[in-house]
Amino acid sequence: MPKSLWLAVLAVAVYGIHLWLVRKSYLFDDQTIARIAEKYVGLPHQDAFDKVGEVLRSRYQGHILPKEREEWIFVNAGGWMGAMCLLHASLTEYILFFGTAVDTGGHSGRYWANVSDTIMTGSFRQWKEGTTESQMYGPGDTLLHAWGEATSVQWTAGTWMVEYGRGFIPSTVPFAVSDTIFSTQDFYTLYRVLRIYGIALMQELSAALVV
Repeated sequence: MPKSLWLAVLAVAVYGIHLWLVRKSYLFDDQTIARIAEKYVGLPHQDAFDKVGEVLRSRYQGHILPKEREEWIFVNAGGWMGAMCLLHASLTEYILFFGTAVDTGGHSGRYWANVSDTIMTGSFRQWKEGTTESQMYGPGDTLLHAWGEATSVQWTAGTWMVEYGRGFIPSTVPFAVSDTIFSTQDFYTLYRVLRIYGIALMQELSAALVV
């Protein structure tokens, strides 16, 4: 197939996905997730996560992974190292707990998605592209990483947050596993990340079929 035709097919696919993302309805929104998280700021982070999980499972029955499916998995990307616990994932949305027990920082990644984080404990410093100053966020703050944006990020040890993403979620996966593949070569962690995402997708498919 000629290169020009491949480019045309790619352009049509990107445009089609963009229209789908703009026009579809969503199950969650960033403000609702932030309000739920904010109620439990000040608690020890694991207690806060337990409370947030209970509320989400009650409000969005069938769309949040059960408690027994919760697992903390290392994430290496952009030079930083953290851990995530996935609660929900589809092709267009995800909710997870994220944080780090050590000081870490690096490149945020540039996503085809909007990502919002509500800080439960610790501190998160963000340096936006095109600026010469950074901003510090603490418990109770919610910050947005906008579609197509790139920043430098830095977390202090003991920073934990509730994260919600909306966009074309499969496009975020290559960055999320990049250092795992090309640096740490921790393929067991790679398997765990892909496995839990697959489990969440199957749950959403089951929920859609029931409806």
